[in-house]
Amino acid sequence: MIFTIYEKMCSERQRLEQKITSIQDEIRELPNGKLICVRNGNYTKWFQSDGHKCTYIPRKNRKLAEQLAAKKYLSLQKEELLQEQKAIDFYLSHHSTDCRAHQLLSDHSGYSELLSPFFTPSSQELLEWMNSPYEHNQMYPEQLIQKTGAGIYVRSKSEAIIVMLLHIHKVPFRYECALHLENNVIYPDFTIRHPQTGQIFYWEHFGMMDNPNYCQNTFSKLQTYASNGIYPSHQLITTYETKDYPLDSGLVETIIKHYFL
Repeated sequence: MIFTIYEKMCSERQRLEQKITSIQDEIRELPNGKLICVRNGNYTKWFQSDGHKCTYIPRKNRKLAEQLAAKKYLSLQKEELLQEQKAIDFYLSHHSTDCRAHQLLSDHSGYSELLSPFFTPSSQELLEWMNSPYEHNQMYPEQLIQKTGAGIYVRSKSEAIIVMLLHIHKVPFRYECALHLENNVIYPDFTIRHPQTGQIFYWEHFGMMDNPNYCQNTFSKLQTYASNGIYPSHQLITTYETKDYPLDSGLVETIIKHYFL
């Protein structure tokens, strides 16, 4: 995807910023001054410097030397992260967000319908499976507000990202198709067939993990899958997000490549 590198850069910058803040907090908890190590034959002497004078650190005060050594390590690590952040900022400041190829797949583009055959699965059997009628989730149809380039409506922007990337990589799927288990019926966000083997996978995206009730329902749903022999990282793919940590399209593409390409 042409926009994935940009989004990965944005995500990486956010990670760096959080790591730098965490390191700064750790440094603030450490003693003032810098550690100076001086070799004396087979031994090393430790000194604490405040920039003007050095004070000898006796062996019985090894803890102070360890803390100052940790401070030195963290300070160097912080400098390296700041350099990485500076490089990313340079890229972001020169990046063009004019993703014209992606825009052709938008629901407002007359090209999206014409391009649809270009992204269909190569297997006729899988294509027929994907396009044949199936039992949909009938609950809360008013929440299906996000139209995708694949021609279907989904409930969130994050699900629209998953749809778009599955569509672009020609991975056959059904959205909210009924899954009949031993004691009940559930509706996985995505039921997917492997493009080569036809093996079935399920993909659940949990988009409000900072909501306690939603989180409890998530665990209950995962337990339902597991009790029916469908396990995460095997037949079940799961992704998660909160308000502060939205779904990253780069992660979605990595998952699709790992499982299906």
